[in-house]
Amino acid sequence: MKKITATDTIALSIPERIQLVEDIWDTIATEAEAIELTEDEKRIIDERLEAYHRNPDLGSPWEDVYKRMVKLCLWGRCYRACLLLDNKE
Repeated sequence: MKKITATDTIALSIPERIQLVEDIWDTIATEAEAIELTEDEKRIIDERLEAYHRNPDLGSPWEDVYKRMVKLCLWGRCYRACLLLDNKE
């Protein structure tokens, strides 16, 4: 397989670059479980879970959370949100 450099991608048309990114994303999404949480991410999750247990009425319904995740994913702002959404389908 020929290796593609960043310079090679500039020569591609925008639709070709978008397709390339989609193809790369698909290979990442199939191995989402290989992406491990950092210690900071684990700490944040633990803190939020503890806060939830202290006051469960402050949480958001799943439907609201899902909508926010979709927005983040559509804006390309959170690859982890996209991975979670990809694995729910």
